[in-house]
Amino acid sequence: MPLLGTLIKKAYQIKDRPALREAKVSPIEIQYKELKKLLSKAEITAFGEHYHFSKILHSKQTIQDFQNTIPVFDYSKMFQAWWYRSLNGEAYVSWPGKVKYFALTSGTSEASSKQIPVTGDMLKSIKKASLRQLVSASRYDFPIEFFQKGILMIGGSTHLNLNGSYLEGDLSGISAGNIPFWFQHFYKPGRRISKERDWATKLDEIVKSAPKWDIGVIVGVPAWIQIILERIIETHKLNSIHDIWPNLNVYVHSGVAFAPYKKSFDKLFARPIIYNESYLASEGYIAYQNQPEDLGMKLILDNGIFYEFVPFNDQNFDDEGNINANAKVLHIGQVNDKEEYALLLSNNSGAWRYLIGDTVKFNSVEKSQIIITGRTKHFLSICGEHLSMDNINRAMELTQQDLDIEVGEFTVLGVEHGSLWAHEWHVGTDCQVEPKVIKEALDNHLNTLNDDYRVERMEAIKDVTVKIIPTQIFAKWMKINGKEGGANKFPRVLKNKIKTDWLEFLKQEGY
Repeated sequence: MPLLGTLIKKAYQIKDRPALREAKVSPIEIQYKELKKLLSKAEITAFGEHYHFSKILHSKQTIQDFQNTIPVFDYSKMFQAWWYRSLNGEAYVSWPGKVKYFALTSGTSEASSKQIPVTGDMLKSIKKASLRQLVSASRYDFPIEFFQKGILMIGGSTHLNLNGSYLEGDLSGISAGNIPFWFQHFYKPGRRISKERDWATKLDEIVKSAPKWDIGVIVGVPAWIQIILERIIETHKLNSIHDIWPNLNVYVHSGVAFAPYKKSFDKLFARPIIYNESYLASEGYIAYQNQPEDLGMKLILDNGIFYEFVPFNDQNFDDEGNINANAKVLHIGQVNDKEEYALLLSNNSGAWRYLIGDTVKFNSVEKSQIIITGRTKHFLSICGEHLSMDNINRAMELTQQDLDIEVGEFTVLGVEHGSLWAHEWHVGTDCQVEPKVIKEALDNHLNTLNDDYRVERMEAIKDVTVKIIPTQIFAKWMKINGKEGGANKFPRVLKNKIKTDWLEFLKQEGY
């Protein structure tokens, strides 16, 4: 059906024309209008009345007064003060109407699940952003046939739990359950398989059905997509995934840094494909890679989210990654490409000046393009070494290149070493390599990547050790802790209770 592909591609190109033209409006002007829309819509809520949204709306300094009036919230503060009321069925709490959906998420560090409100307005914004990303495919030189191929989207189960007056589940499952009717033709694995809650059963169904599909795009978290593709190749005795999906051209990844996985992924394909990054959090669709040649993702500035940026440094955050009361907060017009920022957002789901826990850097302030560098609580600094997730991922990527090995999963933790400290790396690989060799490579690269690490390595960090653990052990841990499946990822840094639980688990497994 080449005619269908021609029509779809033409439609995408028409929709994409305004986006290809340079915007005449500055990012701060766009964001100012977005904030006004959010305040205007929510001024009749309990939150809006409490914080005098009507007064802020009529101020000549709306952004400044907004920041001076409303405190910064993390999840605990927002839930305990406001969101629990929405959970109990109350309407018009922090966003108009009654909240029908709550996204369950624990990120990668919290022991208990968070319940993030997902409103109808937010779902509309996610659909709008998803369509924009799909439209951007017209900028790539794909053949006409590509635009009628299937899109394999691996996320959480679309089966949602009814809990009193609301439904709860993974955001990916909530979103997939609300996809437009016209997209059903392209969407794989389809509604039936997507509703399956047991990951092992879902995986078996996907592997079994794979030869029936003609996939052009894959979307999902790297670790689980890798497992799926490897299983398909092994089960159907293929040389590469292109043996059954010859039209596969794009992999859209999200959730974690992709660089450490790239070496393993390249071996799954018969030819190069395009790796494209997106940034969909439980609080909204934040950014996506919209140009083939760009390395960063463009912030979506006009789609129901107002962003603020907190320089991620010792003045604004304590040693545990908690934001200080007097933290300096910037808007999009005040950022630069030198600093790392913790991200605050206010959205059309009733989050206000909400610290989502991610850190970003601008690789292009002019284009409003960002890269994700880590998490506010996923860094390692037991004695001042300030290792970010960006440092950790990059060091592992370079180590794999140096040693020509593939690492499926890894994590690092700080441990006591006499009266001082040591770093302990747990590396999931099935390659034959000595732990000492990995240790030396990681240590050398971190000394180069991070000046603070180099200084502390000479003084306070007395040792670096590496334990090689089968990749399947990481997957087993995720399953035991209810985090098996496409929407979850293993934490790169372990602290506190999760660190203790992981070490106990390894002891029981004989490692």
